[in-house]
Amino acid sequence: MSGPIEQGAGRRAVVLLSGGLDSATTLAATVRSGWVCHALSFDYGQRHGVELQAAQRLAEKLGAREHRVLRLDLSVFGGSALTDPSIAVPETPAEGIPVTYVPARNTVFLSMALAWAETLGARDIFIGANAVDYSGYPDCRPDYLAAFEAMANLATAAGVAGERIRIRAPLVDLSKAAIVRLALECGVDPSATVSCYQADEQGSACGVCDSCRLRARGFVEAGVPDSTRYR
Repeated sequence: MSGPIEQGAGRRAVVLLSGGLDSATTLAATVRSGWVCHALSFDYGQRHGVELQAAQRLAEKLGAREHRVLRLDLSVFGGSALTDPSIAVPETPAEGIPVTYVPARNTVFLSMALAWAETLGARDIFIGANAVDYSGYPDCRPDYLAAFEAMANLATAAGVAGERIRIRAPLVDLSKAAIVRLALECGVDPSATVSCYQADEQGSACGVCDSCRLRARGFVEAGVPDSTRYR
């Protein structure tokens, strides 16, 4: 699930692409390893919708075969600072699972990616989940990803036919510093990505939300100048 990406040798894969640094690095590294990548993004009612503009540019620049944006409005349920404007995005560290956690988001996203993968004849889904320098979301952990993979192989025609579905999270065990270094190695321009939970309409970052703090620390620990656009 983690570690170096095996050579794709022209095989198809679906890659979840949010427009942030981690997903962009995942796409770039997967393309570089010879996979034919079909990028999938979601307009889910997130307050930082400008990330979708970044995703569109990144998909083209990083070599995705195609890029689709699927609208699934999770704001109808609320329950997260990312989908409910009445809940403020925290600007200081907090204990426990933060209010920026979007209930069941990765389960929904991976399910849609699984559906597309089956129609494409793809057997591999890549996600930029990370369980080292992250906000503590339960659906970014290796145990969760392994459980979803097991479910995918029980719930699909391909899985029942013995064509194993794999959920690949090549960044899951990497520090943010290691992700920064890998991004640069793979030709990702960090300034073209949007990770901030409350980026403005130009994609400039606030510099104080949890995502911004983790990202900034990664640049410092990698010894690399931070090219993030801050407002």
